[in-house]
Amino acid sequence: MTSRLTLALENGAVELPAGRIAAFRPPVSELWLPEGAVAITGFYPEAEIWRGRGFEVALAPEGDFAGALVFVPRAKALARDMLARAMALGGPVVVDGVKTDGVDSLWKAARKQGEVSSAFAKAHGKTFMVTGGDFSDWVLPKVSEAEGGWKTAPGVFSADGPDAGSELLAAALPAKLKGRVADFGAGWGYLSAAVLKREGVAALELIEAEHAALEAAKRNLNDPRVSFTWGDATRPLKEPVDHVVMNPPFHPSRAADPALGASFITGAAASLTPAGTLWMVANRHLPYEGALREVFREVQEIGGDTRFKLFRAAKPLAKGKSKG
Repeated sequence: MTSRLTLALENGAVELPAGRIAAFRPPVSELWLPEGAVAITGFYPEAEIWRGRGFEVALAPEGDFAGALVFVPRAKALARDMLARAMALGGPVVVDGVKTDGVDSLWKAARKQGEVSSAFAKAHGKTFMVTGGDFSDWVLPKVSEAEGGWKTAPGVFSADGPDAGSELLAAALPAKLKGRVADFGAGWGYLSAAVLKREGVAALELIEAEHAALEAAKRNLNDPRVSFTWGDATRPLKEPVDHVVMNPPFHPSRAADPALGASFITGAAASLTPAGTLWMVANRHLPYEGALREVFREVQEIGGDTRFKLFRAAKPLAKGKSKG
């Protein structure tokens, strides 16, 4: 299937110069990038996929670029920041995105800032080109301060402060968490901070796919027991732990996807010792009970409210075995 971006290029609606191109946050659904493009992304699973497709991957653009591609994220401020950083490279910038992620408002705002082409509309989205203008006031700081003095980052989950689900789980954690602990999808470290206050914690590993969130977590947690891993929490840890805490994501797109949270559950079970325990919060409408019972001998709901439910799951099943 031909993408909107490739159609816009083929029709001459936008142009990319010859040479090295910086592609900001290309989604894995975009099956085409210019040969020799550098995928600029801090999201670990996407970085691994683009690297597997043979592209250079970087957290930020380094060196000279002839131009740039910007794929519009859902966060409005982050989209503006990405466009500003792309324009700072000096070449023309081609922008592509869908309406539900705010490409229309970005196009209109960009036209007030600089030289912007007409928009090529297709498949519920737009592609346009920016060739000049001053976008420097759109650049965001890499780390910002949220409610309560927490350090967060633009565009990450719960960037304005602790979310209600994580607050519930943090309050429900037992007074003792003996041994090694892992925080899956740790974000900027709110749950991890609660873990470190519990008695008996020998070590804590944060696993987070968003590099910017992990960098903020390093600012929030100053403790010699802590380690930070930029990685995929759906994969088992190399060394088993005694406890896993998590508030798993469930919305990689605008539609809820319980399969993503279920993959976190599977990864947690495979990362725990035989006597290990998972502590988890989830939106109440998401059906995670079945996924938990598939990989744990003991599953119980330990609290929550009208929006969230809390789970304690213990004694993970050995890999390849089931209760049946």
